[in-house]
Amino acid sequence: MIDPRRVTHPAPAGVPHAHALSATPRVVVVGGGIAGLAAATGLAERGVSVELLEREHYLGGRVGGWTERLADGTDVANNRGFHAFFRQYYNLRWLLRRTDPGLERLRAVEDYPLVDGEGRRDTFRGLPKTPPWNALAFALRSPTFRMRDLVRLNAVAAAPLAAVSVPEIYEQLDDRDAGTFLTDINFPVAARHLAFEVFARSFFARPERLSAAELATMFHIYFLGSSEGLVFDVAASNFDTALWEPLGQYLIDHGVRVRRGVSAESVTAGGAKLLQVRDSTGTTIDADGVVLATDVAALQRIVAASAGLGDDGWRQQVAQLQTAPPFVVQRLWLDRPVNSDRPAFLGTGGLDPVDNISVVSSYERQAAEWARAHHGSVVEVHSYSVGDQPQSELRERMLARLHQLYPETAAAGIVGETLLVRDDCPLFWPGAFAKRPTVTTPIPGLMLAGDGIRIDLPVALMERAATTGWTAANQLLSGWGIAGHTLHTVPVQGRSPVLRRLASREGRAS
Repeated sequence: MIDPRRVTHPAPAGVPHAHALSATPRVVVVGGGIAGLAAATGLAERGVSVELLEREHYLGGRVGGWTERLADGTDVANNRGFHAFFRQYYNLRWLLRRTDPGLERLRAVEDYPLVDGEGRRDTFRGLPKTPPWNALAFALRSPTFRMRDLVRLNAVAAAPLAAVSVPEIYEQLDDRDAGTFLTDINFPVAARHLAFEVFARSFFARPERLSAAELATMFHIYFLGSSEGLVFDVAASNFDTALWEPLGQYLIDHGVRVRRGVSAESVTAGGAKLLQVRDSTGTTIDADGVVLATDVAALQRIVAASAGLGDDGWRQQVAQLQTAPPFVVQRLWLDRPVNSDRPAFLGTGGLDPVDNISVVSSYERQAAEWARAHHGSVVEVHSYSVGDQPQSELRERMLARLHQLYPETAAAGIVGETLLVRDDCPLFWPGAFAKRPTVTTPIPGLMLAGDGIRIDLPVALMERAATTGWTAANQLLSGWGIAGHTLHTVPVQGRSPVLRRLASREGRAS
């Protein structure tokens, strides 16, 4: 469905194509993840000459897919793990429709149960879609949230959670951490583990390191601000084949020069055009515009190597960005199937070190083909915000928890295994919002994009990456008098006037 209260953000006006200009603008897009692909698409479709640099040999960034070889010589598909394509990811799904108009390369996951250390289970199946009835129904049927808990909530303090307005919510709550906020509103501890830590862990951070404003915005996007519901889709095959290789070919067909295995080293003002990009091959590229759509570390490295680029304030904004603690994805190719009633995705709370388990062979084509051929299964175990413990110890703890939750896996032999450790996701710590760099920069022609870049719209995670990418393209196009692209989001404020008044009262009181 499409939420009838979805908000349209009109495209900047202008001529329909760069052919109307006396000269075709040239743009370098650095980074072939979601943000960079959205920016490149938005520019190329308007006739701009685009060169895309991607340091990896695959597209998609943190949602990329590749092939690797198991010890027995079998080639298997692999990626960084489960990603949920929610129905309210309007701008990301619009990008994917370029090569898959009906989104047939996605498949629905109708439910994802949550289980905690006491064995209590929550589910999102069958909830009404209309806020606030969806939240009320979830609370009333949850084993961790009782009517007495609803009565004990501090309604005034909790009002911002149900009456989010973006960006005003950041003025109200960004100075607090999510854990403290939940304590202040008397949210029950058991329900917190299941209901809210799922949202916090989506940012790969524990609640005490996550801004309360980000948590509230997430709750708005996925629950109280949208009637799309919490149903989501997953890629029906590995990310490279389902999503990014087709989009990469689409860009090539639109004249984009896609260069894989090449990164940007620095950006300087001036040269034959407005900006110059020096890449890792030693080539200097003159450009009328540049979009830096990289992860935090790469952005900081490029800016640090670009002497004189921007003012001190902007450079400090980039330098103070942080990454979330490391996370681990353990993928196992097992020689026997898991029970047929296992969900595609299981979220966990209070079951350290595991945050979720995915049965990849139940939804991903290549994994399913391997499982059929070997009479086995492909299972993925995630652990977020891991500490300093040795990988070998963490691996054993993750396996033990898998065996506890899915006992049939304890007797399975491991045909293949990968243990992927990464620490390249942005951290949204308390107080960071006002200092976060935005899509536009003080440097003419230079834009930023990515899920760590500030944009004053109710978007997060993959949708924030896509939205900032489209916005970077729109900003450049507008500067040349070329029409941009219309964007959509969930409502920019809470749906209830009563709750908005309560939230305003709480804001004045604090």
